[in-house]
Amino acid sequence: MLTNQRAKFSLPSGNVYLNCAYMSPMLKAVENKGIEGIRAKRNPAAVTGEDFFKDTEKLRKEFSKLINGEAHRVVLVPSVSYGMANVVNNIKLSASDNIIVAAEQFPSNYYPWHQVHLTTGAKIKVVAPPHELVNRGKVWNERLLEAIDINTKLVALGNVHWADGTLFNLKEIRKRTKDVGALLIIDGTQSVGALPFDVKEIQPDALVCAGYKWLMGPYSLGLAYYGEYFDQGKPVEDNWINRLNSENFAGLVNYETNYQPGVLRYEVGEHSNFILLPMLLEAMKQINQWKPKAIQQYCARIARKPISILQEAGYCVEDEKFRGHHLFGVRLPASAHADKIKKALQKNKISVSFRGDAIRVSPNLYNSEADLMKLVRVLVAGIACHP
Repeated sequence: MLTNQRAKFSLPSGNVYLNCAYMSPMLKAVENKGIEGIRAKRNPAAVTGEDFFKDTEKLRKEFSKLINGEAHRVVLVPSVSYGMANVVNNIKLSASDNIIVAAEQFPSNYYPWHQVHLTTGAKIKVVAPPHELVNRGKVWNERLLEAIDINTKLVALGNVHWADGTLFNLKEIRKRTKDVGALLIIDGTQSVGALPFDVKEIQPDALVCAGYKWLMGPYSLGLAYYGEYFDQGKPVEDNWINRLNSENFAGLVNYETNYQPGVLRYEVGEHSNFILLPMLLEAMKQINQWKPKAIQQYCARIARKPISILQEAGYCVEDEKFRGHHLFGVRLPASAHADKIKKALQKNKISVSFRGDAIRVSPNLYNSEADLMKLVRVLVAGIACHP
C-alpha cells in the first residue's frame, strides 16, 4: 500500500496543490536529471552517436511497460496535437462518414477532427452528457455507444473527461467500433500514469499522451502508441532520424527513401532531446515503481471522506464507478457563491481548476486527506457565506 510521497517533491509548505490535471509538480529526481542534461551540453564532444538513440529506447520500454504494450509501437511526440496530426495524415474520410467525440473534450482532441470535417465534409457527432446529474456518467456512456453507427469511421475520446474525470467505458466502445470498422483514438493525457491502461485489453488504434501531467515529466515531450493500422503510413514530417539506417552517421550523406520500420517513422525530429528525455525517463521509472493501480487506490483512500462531506453539504460529485479517483469534478449547489469560493481558495493557497461548470480536483501521491479537508472547509464555508 502506497503512503504519502510528498518528500520526493519540492512543493512549498503551506500550499495545497490539488491540480495535477493542470500540471504535475516536478519530482526532485526528475529535476536532477534535467540539471544533468544541461550540464552535459557544456561538453558536446562527450555526446556520442549512440547517445541519440539509447535513452529513446529506454523510454519506449518504460512506457510500454506502463501500458502493457510493445516498445516498437511507442514513439516520442512533442504534444498531443502532433500525435493526432499523424492520425489525421493517414485516414481517408468522405462526406457520408462521421467522427464521434465527447462534448467539451480537450481541444487538441477536437481541432484535428474539425479540420477533417472542413476538408472532407465528414460529420462530427458531439455526444453530450445528460443535464441530470444522477447517473450522469452511466447515461453519457450509453449515449456514446448509441452514437456509433455504420457510418462511423473514428471515435476520439479520453479515457476520462479532462474537465470532470468522467470515466468512459473504452472496452465497450472498442467492441462497438470493431463491429462497424471504426478507429479508436485515445487522448490518455489525463489518465495514463495514474489510471491503469492496458493496450492489449483496450486495443486502441492510437494512444497519445502529453508528458507533463500524470506522467510527471517536463513540458513539450510526450508519448504515443500506434497500432498496426499505422504501420505503413506517412508521418507529418520528414526528418533524418526517422529514416532507415539513421544510426550510421557517416552514411547520412546517402539519402534514404525508406522510413524506420513500423510506427517509428512517426517520431518527432530531435526526439533525442538530451535534457527533456532523461527527465521523462526518470519520471516513468518512478511511476512504474509506484504503479497506476496503487495510485488510484491511494487517491480513493484520501478522497472518500472529504467527498462524502461535500455531498452531504449539497455539492455534486459523480459516483465513483463512473469517474477517476485521481480526477473528479465538484459541482456547486445553487446556494454556493462561486466568486467568493475562488477568492477563498486563493487566500488559503489551495490550487484547483475551474473547468466548465465543475471545480476540477486532481490529487496525487503528494497529497493527503488533510489537504482535501482544507478544500472541503472552504467549499462548505462558500455555502454558508452566500447572501
